[in-house]
Amino acid sequence: MLTPFRALVARLNDPEVVNGDPPVSCIVADGLLVFALDVAREVGVPSVSYWTFPACGFMGFKQYRPLRDQGVTPFKGNLLARYYSKVPGMTNMRLKDLPSFIRTTDPNEPIFHNLMEGAEAVPKASALLLHTYQALESPVLAAINSMYPNRVYSVGPMQLLLNQIQPTHPATALDSIGYSLWSEEAECLRWLDTKATNSVIYVSFGSITTMSRDHLIEFAMGLVDSDVSFLWVIRPDLVLGESAALPKEFGLKVEDRFGFISGWCPQEEVLNHPAVGGFITHCGWGSMIESLTAGVPVLCWPFFSDQVTNCRFACVEWEVGIEIEQDVKREMVEEMVRELINGEKGARLRKKAGDWAKLAREATGPGGSSTVGLDRLVNEVLLRK
Repeated sequence: MLTPFRALVARLNDPEVVNGDPPVSCIVADGLLVFALDVAREVGVPSVSYWTFPACGFMGFKQYRPLRDQGVTPFKGNLLARYYSKVPGMTNMRLKDLPSFIRTTDPNEPIFHNLMEGAEAVPKASALLLHTYQALESPVLAAINSMYPNRVYSVGPMQLLLNQIQPTHPATALDSIGYSLWSEEAECLRWLDTKATNSVIYVSFGSITTMSRDHLIEFAMGLVDSDVSFLWVIRPDLVLGESAALPKEFGLKVEDRFGFISGWCPQEEVLNHPAVGGFITHCGWGSMIESLTAGVPVLCWPFFSDQVTNCRFACVEWEVGIEIEQDVKREMVEEMVRELINGEKGARLRKKAGDWAKLAREATGPGGSSTVGLDRLVNEVLLRK
């Protein structure tokens, strides 16, 4: 990908091609696109390595090289419960809590090497940008700052910053661009309007997570047996290699017990709706930071990558979540949903989630850590001559 990207930047810098448009003045690249940092150096512009993960996820990827050098990866046997005490800024971490690609048994696993090399390439960039906020991950951010002094910028939650942008007058096509690549169904919001405060459990496993049909059925029956109203996003491709059709008995119970099934929802609006009192999630960082921003506690069923790290932090460090076992059973879903929505522990988690939401608003408000961080990033890096 280096060659076509280099050619693209060259075209954008060619006055005869761009018809008076300014040349490329900076490059902001996803953390895995190391070649973009090389091109930025070639053309002499500042670059930002942007990791859309939390600081704990990035620090987890930073452990890939040491784990490989120590012979832990590729895995030889069941090591997941082993504690790993060498993660800067993170305590009591088990191997199962680190981003999941360490579990490979293939020494040439491409995604493991891509993430390892991406984390190691950060010194090539002018700055490291992480999608988080200072109050949420202070110890981990301090550890990362010690690795890259004066080059780390924590800016988040991004959606709170984006929501501050006022529409243009007259309106342009850019004003209507949302965050989702899926078509959102707004009918679920009208359904939520009919529900009491904190009475609904929202269920979504993101845009790429898949599960077995057996697990789908266990989640389905646990939800209806909980007697808690639920809003469930079921993508057509949610079940691996099969249809996501639900059993007939589930449909009959949904009619009786206040369930709503959607192909895709406007998640930020759903999580901020007063009727939503909990969230069953795969722990993708976009979903996690949106739930923290909305003050909604979570039931965690992580799938892969940094999701397992996010789950651990949600349940232990941030105290907003409960982990669901990977081999999920309907009885545990029923019990956990009831506890999260109606129980004392659920109330404690909801209170803690509300505290993090308040800190997120402060971080993105006037003089907040993320507001200042974004201003610094623009002025110290992107506009640097």
